[in-house]
Amino acid sequence: MKKYFFALLMLGVLSVSSLSAQSLSADEVLEKAIAFHDPNGNWENLNTTFKVVMETPSRPKRTSIIGVDFPQQKFTLNVEKKGNSYAYEMDKGSCEITLNGSEDFSEEEAEEFQLNCERGNFMKDYYTYLYGLPMKLNDPGTHLDPKVYNKTFKGKKYVVLKVTYDAEVGTDTWYFYFDPTTYAMEVYQFYHDESKNDGEYILLKGLEEISGIKMPKTRAWYMNKDNKYLGTDTLEKI
Repeated sequence: MKKYFFALLMLGVLSVSSLSAQSLSADEVLEKAIAFHDPNGNWENLNTTFKVVMETPSRPKRTSIIGVDFPQQKFTLNVEKKGNSYAYEMDKGSCEITLNGSEDFSEEEAEEFQLNCERGNFMKDYYTYLYGLPMKLNDPGTHLDPKVYNKTFKGKKYVVLKVTYDAEVGTDTWYFYFDPTTYAMEVYQFYHDESKNDGEYILLKGLEEISGIKMPKTRAWYMNKDNKYLGTDTLEKI
């Protein structure tokens, strides 16, 4: 009898949890996700440094040290790859680039390592966007679909938000998958043209706490159309 009562109780708890998740608005789901990943609201004034190691099939490992100082509008990126190191330092719109510690490098080296300020700004946006999720979904130019989707991905059920952007921000369509109980972000996926099933999906595993923010420890990248594995980023504290 006790086992039967316990089973009914658990069923009721799970049912209430499920109904609660389904009844939330998209804004409320995003609020819960942000509360999980950045419970103290540290992202906006983040000033920290962390390491990301990128490993891809048939390519050399890339180690990046990323520094962000949002209050002072500074971003630094130091990369080690193929026995060389290059760095970007962005400070309130200015841009300085060095290769192996020197600002003097050839056009051939600049082309080989993509050393230009346009690339530096792209990498700044890339790292601050991906490691700033889901907080970055509150940025201007971001359009959160009011519908909350319920999807099963890789055998697990998720609460999913769909996001599009102003043209000057981005043209891809993104989906963000959250655990329906904790609202931890566990998958995100983007399409250039959803009808063609192009783009990629990214599986997030583990958490690394950086300045009080729970960031994904690893991100494994795959193609949507054929599940081809592209590579894995691993986040490390410094």
